[in-house]
Amino acid sequence: MPKMKTNSSAKKRFKLTGTGKITRKNAYKSHILTKMSTKRKRALGHTSLVSDADLGNVKRMLCIGK
Repeated sequence: MPKMKTNSSAKKRFKLTGTGKITRKNAYKSHILTKMSTKRKRALGHTSLVSDADLGNVKRMLCIGK
């Protein structure tokens, strides 16, 4: 069997932490930011963890695990 290919868009968007969790960037930080408060924009700059519901799909795209 040939090797599994990693999804190119997924490898640019997600990172694996040392403990095996997957991090992602927050949405709504690209444009039309004038109406958003400074506190909200600053909070969106941090990374978040991928939710449990999406974890299986993301792992499949990154070829992690089975």
